[in-house]
Parts: sequence; C-alpha cells; structure tokens
Amino acid sequence: MKPYDPISHALSINRRSFLTKSAYGLGGAAFAMLAAKASAAGAPPASGFSKGFLRSPHFPVKAKRVIFLCMAGGPPHLELFDNKPVLKKLDGQPFPESFTKGQQIAQLQNTVLKARGGSFEFKKWGKSGMEMTDIFPHIGSVADEMCVIRSLKTEQINHDTAHAFINTGSIIKGRPCMGSWLLYGLGAETENLPGYIVLTSTGRTGQQPISARQWSSGVLPSKYQGIQFQSKGEAVHYIGNPEGVCQSTQRQVIDEIRRLNGQLAEETVDPEIATRIAQYEMAFKMQSSVPELLDFKSESAKTIESYGIKEIGDGSFASNCLMARRLAERGVRMIQLYHRAWDLHGNLENGMKMGAEDVDKATAALIRDLKERGMLEDTLILWGGEFGRTPMGQGSGRDHHIAGYSVFMAGGGVKAGTTYGATDELGYHAVENVVDVHDLHATMLQLMGIDHRQLSVKYQGLDVRLTGIAGKPVNGIMA
Repeated sequence: MKPYDPISHALSINRRSFLTKSAYGLGGAAFAMLAAKASAAGAPPASGFSKGFLRSPHFPVKAKRVIFLCMAGGPPHLELFDNKPVLKKLDGQPFPESFTKGQQIAQLQNTVLKARGGSFEFKKWGKSGMEMTDIFPHIGSVADEMCVIRSLKTEQINHDTAHAFINTGSIIKGRPCMGSWLLYGLGAETENLPGYIVLTSTGRTGQQPISARQWSSGVLPSKYQGIQFQSKGEAVHYIGNPEGVCQSTQRQVIDEIRRLNGQLAEETVDPEIATRIAQYEMAFKMQSSVPELLDFKSESAKTIESYGIKEIGDGSFASNCLMARRLAERGVRMIQLYHRAWDLHGNLENGMKMGAEDVDKATAALIRDLKERGMLEDTLILWGGEFGRTPMGQGSGRDHHIAGYSVFMAGGGVKAGTTYGATDELGYHAVENVVDVHDLHATMLQLMGIDHRQLSVKYQGLDVRLTGIAGKPVNGIMA
C-alpha cells in the first residue's frame, strides 16, 4: 500500500483520468517518475521515534500526550486568575475610553461602558504563593504544579471562529486541528484505540454549542481526525458483534475488506482508502479494547470520590476527567474535554459558582492522579477557553474579550508553580510578555519535540502549518 503523500495525491486527482487512459505511453512514464520522486521526498519513515510523518524529534521530548480541558464559552480571567484591585475600586463607574477606543467589542457596541470589579476574593496558594480565586480551592491546592499564562490574546471575538482559531490556528474551514497535527507528525502510542479522542460535557448555564469541525483533520487524511466518544452511557455504540456473528467470522470479513481495499490502494493514490482500511481494523480491535477501557472495577472508591464523580458515565466533566486519565494510560495521543458552561453574559456570579462546582475538584484530581502515577511529567495539560471576558459589565455578566486573558498549563515540561505575563491594571490589554495563540501552539509543539516550522503539509501550492506564518515558542514557560 502506498504511503500518504500530498503531492502524489494531488497529481493522481488532477491527471488520473488522462494518464490511466494513455495506453502506458509517455504520460504514464512521466507520472511514474513524478510519483516516485514525490514519494521518496515525502513518505513517512518505516521506523524511528514514532509511527508518524516525522523521522526524529527536533527538540528533547518533554511531553508524549496532550489533555486539553477546553472551557467552552470563555471563563472570565478577572474572576479566576487575574486579580485587579484597581478595577474593583472603579466598579460601577464609567470605564476609561482610552482603553477601549478602536478596540473590537462583541455585544457592547454603542453602550455606556461601566467597570465591573471581580466578583470573588483572591488567595495565595501553595508554596509558590500563586494568586488565584477562592472559588477554585481544589485547583488552588495544585497551584505548585501549574503555570498560569495571564497574557494570552486571540484574534477572534465570536465563539465558533475563536474555537477554530485556538484549535487550528486559523478561521479558514478545512484546516487541521492540533490533535490531528500531533497524530500526523508523531503517530499514536496505541493500536487498539483512536489516537485522538474527544469528550463533551454540559454545565447548568452558559452553554455554547460546539461544532465537530473543531476536531476535524481538515486537509489531512480523515484518519487523523478526532473521534468523539459518548460521555453518557456507553462511550461507543454498537461495539459488539451482531447476533449470530462470531469473532472469527468478523475477522474474516475485515481481512477480505482489507484485501479488496489494498488492491485499490495499489492502483490509486488516495489517502481515504488507507483511512477506510485503518478504520475497519480499528473498529475490530475496539471490540476488545473499549469494554476493558469502560471497566472501572479497578478504580478505587477513593479515586472515584477524589474526582467528585456521582456515577461513572453520567456525562459529567468529572467522569470525563477520569476517562481522560484512563485514555492517557492506554496511549491516546490527544484527549480533548469540552465543558460548555462559561458563556456568562448574565448571572455571572451564580454561573461561576456552578461552573466551579463542575470543574474544580475534577481538574485538580486529574493533575494529582497523573502525578501519583508518574505520568504528569510527560502529559501536557492545557486548561482554558477560546477567549476571556471583558472588564466592563454587561448587565449582570461580561462580554467576550480577546485582548488579554488567562489559561493555565501543567506537566509536560512547563515551569511549575509560576505565572507568566500580565494584563494592564484594569485587565483589558495583555501588556507584559504577550502570548498569542500561535505562540501557544508553537510552545506546545516544542514540548512534544516538534519544531512548528517543520510540521507542514502541501495544500494548493502552500505549506499549511498549525502556526501559519507566525508563532514563536515561549521559553519563559518551559522548564
């Protein structure tokens, strides 16, 4: 079977009809020469540090896998990680126009902008004395494992495009997301489960829809896309064989389908044929691996309680966090948990309390659990939303904000117990050690051993990258 090569694929689509009908003449010879040349230049290695496209790491590998705890809707940095006493003193007063003039605002256009101070108290946590909200007591208890970035900024002020930007580095549809890039570049550490798995959960308020394009493989072959597991009930539907079909019969069916697809793959440079072969094989293997994955009998009552799980498989963020740890143990490269609870244009205080109840205990338990098992050092955790919320009030809530907000990372080679960057005295602009989304992606890739400039794929004559033509690794957050 021919390995995936975008140049050969493009040539086969554009010239296939002509060349296959040219009676093996000059056109066929030219095509063979071009395909051989392109294949030699772009074929994945037969062996090396991974099963992916890259032959060897560009940097020392600090992280082997990523768990992205995506707080969909945009959690407000001013309530959680970025204490602004000056803003609190201005509460209810007109917000200074010098901060907002010419700035992009989502829903507060043509309104009187009034300052809104933080709703909760801040405390110093851990030996590092990291300042953080008091509504995150469990996350605060693992502050010494965290690196809080207080100076992140993004380019997109609406939810769907902002999610696309933090996932793919672009708002153009069809761009691969980070998980797909990791699978393409590094391959997976498991053959029995998908290398990129997504789980979603829903809070009690602030629920913002999530599109499946956020875990799309885009211009990469579809075998690199994220696979959504069900959070409630059975994670994978129809995992067993139909009644009357035994495992040996199923194996024969898979083998015959593989043979027929293999014949077609020898004739045609089409990555989707390889995807079909891989997915049939993966589905067969998951009939054994998924039941074992879902058997939580080995988990102690103490572990389940530490996550705050009421019932395994109840669709909660807490249950998904324990599942994330089990997936990480089994070699899944990218695990993405979406929690839809943070679109707080109104009723912010109650919404924040409910959101904290949903994620605080489970997030801390995941970090602590990974550390106790010796996995945190090579598991990179990212916690945060697609943007932040304004320091100006919007009724009883806050509007979308892109000029400066906070996320945190843990494990996987980041500087533990530290904060990086800062916003201005009112929490509006990132002003110190500014980090944009491309920088964040470049840093995460470097921790995985990848130079972001050297992980690309040809598409319509251009080198498509996760970081586009921008991005630089942030040395200040890497240990």
